[in-house]
Order: sequence, then structure tokens, then C-alpha cells
Amino acid sequence: METTTYPKAVIVIFGATGDLAKRKLYPSIHRLFNNNQIGDEFAVIGVARRPWTNDLFREKVKESIQTPITTDEEIDSFTSHFYYHPFDVTDKSSFQDLMSLMNDLDGQYRTEGNRMFYLAMAPEFFGTIAQNIQEYGLKETNGWTRLVIEKPFGHNFESAKKLNDELREAFDEKQIYRIDHYLGKEMVQNIEVIRFANAIFEHLWNNRFISNIQITSSELLGVEDRGKYYESSGALRDMVQNHMLQMVALLAMEPPIKLTTDEVRSEKVKALRSIRPLTKQSTFDHFVRGQYGKGEIEEEHVDGYREDPNVDSESNTETFVAGKIMIDNYRWAGVPFYIRTGKRMKEKLTKIVVEFKDLPMNLYNNGSGKKQTNLLVIHIQPDEGITLHLNAKQSDGTRTIIPIQLDYCNNCINGINTPEAYEKLIYDCMNGDATNFTHWDEVALSWQFVDTISKAWESQKAEFPNYTSGSMGPDDADKLLEKDGFNWW
Repeated sequence: METTTYPKAVIVIFGATGDLAKRKLYPSIHRLFNNNQIGDEFAVIGVARRPWTNDLFREKVKESIQTPITTDEEIDSFTSHFYYHPFDVTDKSSFQDLMSLMNDLDGQYRTEGNRMFYLAMAPEFFGTIAQNIQEYGLKETNGWTRLVIEKPFGHNFESAKKLNDELREAFDEKQIYRIDHYLGKEMVQNIEVIRFANAIFEHLWNNRFISNIQITSSELLGVEDRGKYYESSGALRDMVQNHMLQMVALLAMEPPIKLTTDEVRSEKVKALRSIRPLTKQSTFDHFVRGQYGKGEIEEEHVDGYREDPNVDSESNTETFVAGKIMIDNYRWAGVPFYIRTGKRMKEKLTKIVVEFKDLPMNLYNNGSGKKQTNLLVIHIQPDEGITLHLNAKQSDGTRTIIPIQLDYCNNCINGINTPEAYEKLIYDCMNGDATNFTHWDEVALSWQFVDTISKAWESQKAEFPNYTSGSMGPDDADKLLEKDGFNWW
């Protein structure tokens, strides 16, 4: 009879009283436990400034994960693995006491000295904490040590490089796991499978057969209570530098020689290196920025971005970005990758649309004289699945065609059991699989591309607001495609 081997570790969460830990981390660890993906050989130490006790901490964890299908006994069994450690980042004794607690829990839960440090807090403390972990011996263990970093990873290339240099003084690159939660989403991970496990797509996956690729990530919500953060970030830094460019890399990369972390990352880096650099002028030609004004969302009036009390009344910060990215390599020369992302838009969705070229001479029409191209749509959220748009003959005795759709709905099958992105990424980190985390080379190339756009936009005041809440962004985003003969799907 085979014995199941579970990953084991002491997980230290810095920022344990924060929103991310409550909404994402504790429920994700609970699902791993509930789904028998981790056993009893784990412990979680919550680290933050508040003077909480173990009992209060466990109660907060319990509140974050309460589900109707879990009994009180099961919840208590799970939360008994959680311990709280009041902490002062600047106090040496805080690190010494933390090391003592980790050593105790290593023995109690037989975790073999494996340690995951998860920094779920303000990024200005990342470097300090990493260096103190090293200085006070928290890495001195016979097991593995890994550092998980949340975004934002810097606010431009220079600050990102400075932060990376600080981290690398304490941790090797292979020990640093930079989270981009989009890489944990089921259908983002499926991009590779759709491409590399289906002959009908991969041999068409080039400029001979594809006319353009579109990536849309729209949100119904505005900045909510993040106005102060958003003023220093904007949609470009918040979404394009990481999530959007990561999806571009997955769509554009060459097939790796094998599915190892190093080989997959290598191909993504090559794709990012192939992106055509921008100038100040080409930035204004190829990228559109927007900021939402007041409008209606689901029949309710909503305020504009500048009406937020934490936002400058003359703010030049963009809440919407649309852009045209060109990749100068043999596979993709001449094929535009269009991206758009924004807040307070018509609907919440993330999807990828691959538009195939029309036939040189299409003998059929759809009755309106408009072309009906074939599309492959990858639905990432809220729906998860794939739709292939084809043409078929209309059954009316004419030669008119009608569009048909072949659908696969992932979350229709898996329902509420579809793994959450953080659940998969925490599990990957515990198993030492860094494939779906970003390497420094990816971060650096993304920032270098985005910095050119930032500098161009900062040099010129925008005419904001320029799109109504509840719309799909400013008119210039539509014109960006129209001048190339395309439209947003």
C-alpha cells in the first residue's frame, strides 16, 4: 500500500492581520487541507504588529474560512495549526523570538526544517524583512527556505532593481517566489495546454494564420478604498506591467523543450525580449489611456475617479489602458497583440480572443456582407473555458452562413471546486515548483517596456475623465483597432 507524501512546512505570514491574508491566504490553505493536498505536518505563524493572542488569531482564521460543509471539529482541527507572533520589524528580539517559535513548531509538526516566508504586507518592508531573516539566522535550517513576494514589485525598473538587489543579498533567485495571481488562474495555465497539446492550434499559431490577438481584463468596480495607492500606481503599473504582459508572454512564447520551470521561463523571457521597444511618439500612437467619470453601473449611479476623497481632483492617473504590442520575431512579425484593461467598465471579465485570418477568397457570406472570421476565445474569469467560433451553412436553401460556437466550460463541470489561484500557487511553492511565478528577468523586461509609456504620459496632461462608468472605455481605444481594420470582440 502506497503512503501519501504531503508537502510539509512552517509558513510564516508577515501581514497576518491584513486583507490579503484574510480573503485569500487562510481560505486557500484551508482548501489545501480540506482537499487532502497537505496533511497534518504544517504550521502557520501569523506575524503582525497587533497584540493578538493565538486564540484570537485562530478565531479570525475561522471567520475567514467558515463554510457550510465544514464541521466545527474540522475547523478547530485546522486552526490548531495556527500561531500568532506580535512583531516589530525594527526590533531584533522580534526575529529572535520568531526563530525560537519556528524551531519549536518544526519539532512539534515534523516539518523537517522547511520554511516559507510569505510577505503579505507593504512592499517598503520587503527588503528589510528579507535581510533580517538572513541576519538573525531564520534561514539556518536543514530543510528548504522560500520567500514569497506579493506585487507591487517596485514602481519602475530602478526601484524594482533596488528591491531585487536587497532580496538577493539574503536569498538566491531560486528561493524567491514572486506571485502574479493571474498565473495561478486555471485558464491562464491552460494557455500552454491549448497550444502545446493540440495539433489543430499549434501549427496555426503564427503570422500566416492569425491576424491579431486581443486580451481584455475589465472590472465593474472602481478603485474603492484603494484611491491613495492607485494614485501612485494607475492601471499601467497595476495591471499591464504584470498580468497583461504575462499573458502576452504565454501566448507568444515558443514551445519549451520540456515542461520544467527553467525551460518555460526561458521561452517567456525570449518572448518579452522580442517586444518592439517604444519611443515617446510611438507610445502615443500605440497606447491609449483613460480615466472613468461618473455614470451608471447595474442601474446605480456611481461617482467618477476624481470624486474619490483619496484622489487628486485634477488627477492625471489612468484607470484604463489599451495598447498595441508588436513582437518582432519570425513567428509573430506583423501580428498586433491588443491589450485593454480598466475599472468601472461595462462588465467584469478577462478573456483572450485569437482572430484567425479570413480565407483569400471566401465564397460564402453571412447575409449582411460582413466577414465572419474564425475566433478562438479563452475565457479566464468569471467564466472559465474555451469557445471556438466557426461558420456553418444556414438551413434555408441559400448559401448564407451562420456563426456557430463549440464551447467547453471548465467551471460548469468543476463548479465551486475549481481551485482558487492562491490555493494553487501556495501549493506550488510548498512543492518547489516556480513555473507559475515570475523570474527577475521577466520583471525587469516588463518594467523597461512600461517605463517608456509612463514617462511619455507623465510629460503630457491628459484630458480626463474621458470615459463613462459602465462603458468599455474611451473611444480612442476603439479607434486604435479601427485604423488597423479590426474591432474589439
